[in-house]
Amino acid sequence: MDKMKIMIVEDDAFLATELKEYLSKWGYDAICADKFEDILGNFVSIGAQLILMDINLPFYDGFYWCFKIREFSKVPILFISSRNDDRDKIMAIAQGGDDYIEKPFNLPLLRAKIEAILRRTYQYKIKQKIYLKEDLLFDEEAGCLYYKKQKIEVTKSENIVLHELIENRGSIVTRDALMDALWNTNEFVSDNTLNVLMSRLRAKLKEITDVDVILTKKGQGYYIE
Repeated sequence: MDKMKIMIVEDDAFLATELKEYLSKWGYDAICADKFEDILGNFVSIGAQLILMDINLPFYDGFYWCFKIREFSKVPILFISSRNDDRDKIMAIAQGGDDYIEKPFNLPLLRAKIEAILRRTYQYKIKQKIYLKEDLLFDEEAGCLYYKKQKIEVTKSENIVLHELIENRGSIVTRDALMDALWNTNEFVSDNTLNVLMSRLRAKLKEITDVDVILTKKGQGYYIE
């Protein structure tokens, strides 16, 4: 399965390694820049689909490299910086940046921003292959899950539920919304049927990963973080 390639332009070796290891665990092909005198050439050779760009860099700053990359590429650029002045944020966007996150940042928040940018930019490429948890990939088109490259089949109804939860990731999906989605595809479902379906799907995912992938909000519905 093709992995989205992320180029990390960060001269703090410890942070760069931490980012690389974290993103790799979530299924990305993360590569640290190693030619700070020629980030443009580094980008061309790597061919990344997204760039994490620090501002304070050796030789030239991140604004400069963003501007140079924008002369020929629309690759999304997410600035990561300890500089929190609004002028820096304005400059980042003005030079062609897509988003900005301040250091120190929460790694799950960074991942959420990355996923949002990738969805907007490459929706046609990543729509059907999405990581739900570390090492757990959902292939909507094939109607199956992959956990550490092991294939796990899902039923048509489970596929629909997963699709709805992923489309609304981070938000609660009500039971009524799930039932509507199932009805819209001619799946007969009652309140009790949905209980059985959700219980079975949640148990299947927990057995595979040993964690709760689908979470519940009592009296409201279900969600995936």
